[in-house]
Amino acid sequence: MAGNEWINGYLEAILDVGSSIRKKNDGKLKLSKFEKTKATKAKEGYLFSPTKYFVEEVINSFDESDLHRTWVKIASEDARRLAKRRLEREQGRNDAADDLSELSEGEKEKGDTNIPNLLHGLVRGENMELGRDSDTGGQVKYVVELARALANTQGVYRVDLLTRQVASPEVDSSYGEPIEMLSCPSNGSGSCGAYIIRVPCGPRHKYLPKESLWPHVPEFVDGALSHVVNMARALGEEVNGGKPTWPYVIHGHYADAGEVAAHLSGALNVPMILTGHSLGRNKFEQLLKQGRLSKEDINTTYKILRRIEGEEFGLDAAEMVVTSTRQEIDEQWGLYDGFDIKLERKLRVRRQRGVSCLGRYMPRMVVIPPGMDFSYVNTQDSLEGDGDLKSLIGSDRTQNKRHLPPIWSEIMRFFTNPHKPTILALSRPDPKKNVTTLLKAFGECQQLRELANLTLILGNRDDIEEVSNSSSVVLTTVLKLIDKYDLYGQVAYPKHHKQSEVPEIYRLAAKTKGVFVNPALVEPFGLTLIEAAAYGLPIVATKNGGPVDIVKALNNGLLIDPHDQKAIADALLKLVADKNMWSDCRKNGLKNIHRFSWTEHCRNYLSHVEHCRKRHPTSRLEIMTVPEEPMSDSLKDVEDLSLRFSMDGDFKLNGELDAATRQKKLIEALTQKASFNRTTSVNYSPGRRQMLFVIAVDCYNSNGDTTENFQEVIKNVMKAAGLSLGLGKVGFILATGLSLRETMEALRCCPLNIEDFDALICNSGSEIYYPWRDMVADADYGAHVEYRWPGENVRSMVPRLARVEDGAEDDISEYVDACNPRCYSYNIKPGAKVRHL
Repeated sequence: MAGNEWINGYLEAILDVGSSIRKKNDGKLKLSKFEKTKATKAKEGYLFSPTKYFVEEVINSFDESDLHRTWVKIASEDARRLAKRRLEREQGRNDAADDLSELSEGEKEKGDTNIPNLLHGLVRGENMELGRDSDTGGQVKYVVELARALANTQGVYRVDLLTRQVASPEVDSSYGEPIEMLSCPSNGSGSCGAYIIRVPCGPRHKYLPKESLWPHVPEFVDGALSHVVNMARALGEEVNGGKPTWPYVIHGHYADAGEVAAHLSGALNVPMILTGHSLGRNKFEQLLKQGRLSKEDINTTYKILRRIEGEEFGLDAAEMVVTSTRQEIDEQWGLYDGFDIKLERKLRVRRQRGVSCLGRYMPRMVVIPPGMDFSYVNTQDSLEGDGDLKSLIGSDRTQNKRHLPPIWSEIMRFFTNPHKPTILALSRPDPKKNVTTLLKAFGECQQLRELANLTLILGNRDDIEEVSNSSSVVLTTVLKLIDKYDLYGQVAYPKHHKQSEVPEIYRLAAKTKGVFVNPALVEPFGLTLIEAAAYGLPIVATKNGGPVDIVKALNNGLLIDPHDQKAIADALLKLVADKNMWSDCRKNGLKNIHRFSWTEHCRNYLSHVEHCRKRHPTSRLEIMTVPEEPMSDSLKDVEDLSLRFSMDGDFKLNGELDAATRQKKLIEALTQKASFNRTTSVNYSPGRRQMLFVIAVDCYNSNGDTTENFQEVIKNVMKAAGLSLGLGKVGFILATGLSLRETMEALRCCPLNIEDFDALICNSGSEIYYPWRDMVADADYGAHVEYRWPGENVRSMVPRLARVEDGAEDDISEYVDACNPRCYSYNIKPGAKVRHL
C-alpha cells in the first residue's frame, strides 16, 4: 500500500513471524491464541502469538485516515479514552505540583554550609560524561544534583562539592578548573550557592581510577582542610561579623570520600554523614558468586580489601548513614563489623531512655529515596500522538525527520523493523551492570526476539581498544553475543550520545510501548529507573538494592534475579506482550513519580541531619593568622645580592660590584646564614616549622616520681635535632603521662625552658597546651577527645578488670591528683596482685 510504510512494516513483522513458525512446524502454520492457560497446578504461562499482537497494533493504534479506510476505528471511543487519559494525567500533575511545592510550616534554619565530597570520577555540572568509565556513573549525577538542590533549599547558604582536580590531556580541560559554580539562588548574594571545588591530589596530569587513589587520600584531606579553613574565614567576614563560619555537616560519598570525611570530621569537630553508593563487601560476594575471579584476583583488580577498610573507617566516624532502601541496611551494611542492625536498635532505645550504652556506638541508618530533577522531564504524554515516530520511519524520511532528535535516527538505523517495542538498557559498560546476561536472555528467547527490539546505551566510545580493560571486555562480549545469536537488525548499540539526549532516548522507548530494564548484579540507587518512570516507561529491575523500594513505591514494574536469564526474559515478555499490564504500570509510574523529587529528598535529609547532629565546632575554634617572619640582616643581604646577581652583564654602576665579586659575596652571606642558624635561637612562629619532633617519654622510680632519665632523654633529642637542622627550623612536642603541673616541676630540674616546646601533650594524651601562646588547655582538642568518650564506664570498668578474684577492695584505688575528666589514673598497693591489661 503506497504511502503506508508503517503498515507495511507491521505486515513484514507478521510475515517474519509466520516464516519462523513454519520452519519450526515443518511448513505447518500454527497461530496460537494470546490467552492465559495453566501449565501446571502451581505455575501459569502464556501461549503468545506475535502475529496477533502486531495485527492488534495496526487496528488499535492508528487513525482511519492513515489506514486509507482499510480498517475503521470508532472515533467516539478513542475520544473518550483520550479524554480520560488527559484527566488522569492532569490530576497526577496537580498532585505532584502540590507535593513538590509544599514545605513544612515554620521550617527552621538548617545551617550555613554543607560539604559533600566525591573523590573519584569526572565531576562537572554540565554535559556530564556518564558512562565514560566505571568511576563516572550515576553517583556523579546524584551528588551534583544533590548539591544544587541543597543550595536552593531554605536555610542553606552554601554547598561545596569537593572532588579531585584532573589536568590531564586525556580528559576535558574543565576538570582542571579549581572552582565551578553549579547554582546561585536568584535572591542570593556574596558567595552563596553550590560550587564544585577541585582539590589537587596525586599526579596532577594523570587521570587515576578509584583503585589507584588510596595512597593519595591523605593529600586530599590536607587540601580539603585548607579549603575549609579559607572558606570559614571568608564566610565569617561575609555573614558572621568576622567570626569563622564552619561547615554544618560533612558528607562523604563512596568509600574513599567517606574516609576523607571521617578525617575532616575529626579535625573540625563537625558531624559526618556517609553514603556508600556501592559497598565493597557486597561487591566482593557478588564477584565470588560469578566464579570468574579468585579472591586474590578480585583484591588485585579492585583493591577491595582497602576499600572495605575505608568503609569501616567511615562507618565508625559517621553520625548518620544515608541509604536508598531498607534492603541496603539489612543485607549490605549488615555485613560490616561496624554495624549490627539489632544492636543499633537496642543502643538507640537505651540512649532515648537515658541509659548508658557502655561505650558502644553505631551510626543511625536512614532511608531517603534518591531525588530527581523534574525540570528536565517533558510532562507531555508521549503517547498522545505518534506523528513524529511515523515521520522517522515513513517514506519521506529526509523531509520529515529534520525536526526530530538526532539520537532517534541513530538508534533506529540499527533495526530491520523499528515498529517493535524497544527494550531499553542504559548503563556504563561495567561487568556489574550485567548487560551480557540481558543480551543472552534476549537472544535465547525466540518469542521476545519476535516481539521486541533491544537498545543498549553503553556509554561513549570511539574505539573499544581505547577504553578501560573492564569496559573493553564487556563491549567485546556484547558484539560476540550479537553475532552468536544473529541479532543483527534487532539490537541497537550506538557509539555516542550526549547527556542532554538521554530524555529523548527514554521518550523514544515509551513511544514504541517499550520497557526499561536494569539487570545489574547490585543497584544501590537506581536513578535510571526513576528517570524511565518519569517518561512513562514500565521497568524490569534487579531485586538487589534500590529497585526493591522504587518498584514498591511506584508500582510500575517487575523485579528479577539478575543471575536468572529465563526470569529476565519472562518478565520482559510479560510486560511487553500484556498491553493492559503495560498501561497500568505506565500510569502508576507517572502518578507516583513525585515521591522522588529533590525537594522531598532535601526536606527529609535536613530533618534527619538536625536530629543526628551531635558534634558542634566549639566557640574557641579560631583561625590562627601566620605573621610574617622578620628578616634578619644576613637574610636581607642574601636577598639583595641574589637579586643583583641575577642581572646579566659585567658592568659597574655607582660602585656596584661586578659579577665575580657579587658571587663571592653571595656565597659568604649564605655561609654566615648557616652559621647563624646553628648558634642563634629563633623565636617560634606558627606555620614556619619545617620539621616536628614528638618526644614521647615517661621515666618513673618506684615511688612514682620522675627520674633524671626523663630530662636526659629530652635534652639529648633536642640537642641532636637542633645541631643537625637548626633550631629555627625544628619544632618540639613533648608527650607524657604526667599532668601539666608535674611536667613543669620535672623540667625545672633541667636546663630547658618550657617555651622551647611548641606543644605539651599531658595526662596521657587527654590535654594539649601551647607554651608559646598561653598555658590553657586547648578547648577544641578537649571537645574532640570528649566526643563519644565513655568516661564513667571506663572509670568503673578498669578496677573490675584489673583486680583479681581474691584481691582486696583497696588493692586498686583512684589517683585523684592525676585525674581529669578524660584521663583516669590508679594507685596499686605494694604487693597487690593485679591483672595486666
